[in-house]
Amino acid sequence: MNTIKVAVLGANGRMGRTVCAAVEAAADLELVAALDAGDDLAQVAASGASVAVDFTVPAVTEANVHALVDQGVHAVVGTTGWTDESRARVADHLATSAEEGTAVGVLIAPNFGLSAVLAMTFAARAARYFESAEVVELHHPNKVDAPSGTATHTAQAMAAARSEAGVAPSPDATESGWEARGADVDGVRVHAVRLRGLVAHEEILLGNEGEQLTIRQDSFDRVSFMPGVLLGIREVVGRPGLTVGLENVMDL
Repeated sequence: MNTIKVAVLGANGRMGRTVCAAVEAAADLELVAALDAGDDLAQVAASGASVAVDFTVPAVTEANVHALVDQGVHAVVGTTGWTDESRARVADHLATSAEEGTAVGVLIAPNFGLSAVLAMTFAARAARYFESAEVVELHHPNKVDAPSGTATHTAQAMAAARSEAGVAPSPDATESGWEARGADVDGVRVHAVRLRGLVAHEEILLGNEGEQLTIRQDSFDRVSFMPGVLLGIREVVGRPGLTVGLENVMDL
């Protein structure tokens, strides 16, 4: 069995500590570096890591990924806050690196929970069959971004499916108080709740005249994300270039 050497960025955070424990418990993985804020990213390559897992903060995650690509280290990224522009910059960097002879893979996943990824996939497949579609995401109050990356990714996939099928925008007679209607993500309304006691939860609401479909996903403990993180680590080494969404390595 070939062992994959892994570095973890953001190792002192709640997700980072959980990732470190999961990597150490996996027979085919070896934790060779655990870095946090202020540590020199050059330690990643020096440790011999072939894959780095980034659970830092949105303000630094893109710079971290570019640094990892420059070191020839694959990256699995769970930090949210990415935009089309920042992802495009990473894709361009990866293409340039490949042209120069270093094929590196980067996986950016809004959510590593297998149930969450399945919920997102089901929602995208169902969205074209319903007149109305909205998303509610619920997280702990320490989360720094809203809407969550998971909810944004869900809404974008639903909107794309609806557009492809020629579905009209969801009906909405609102004339005032638009701030109460949540964020508009490509035409799908997304509502964010921040409440003490929550971890990560998402509810997708789809409606037609006389019927409603609700897809609900709940993550009660961060350990639930670890099977997805470990899958990402194992898969990214064989996937050069940029991959967005764990669903793309789950054969869905």
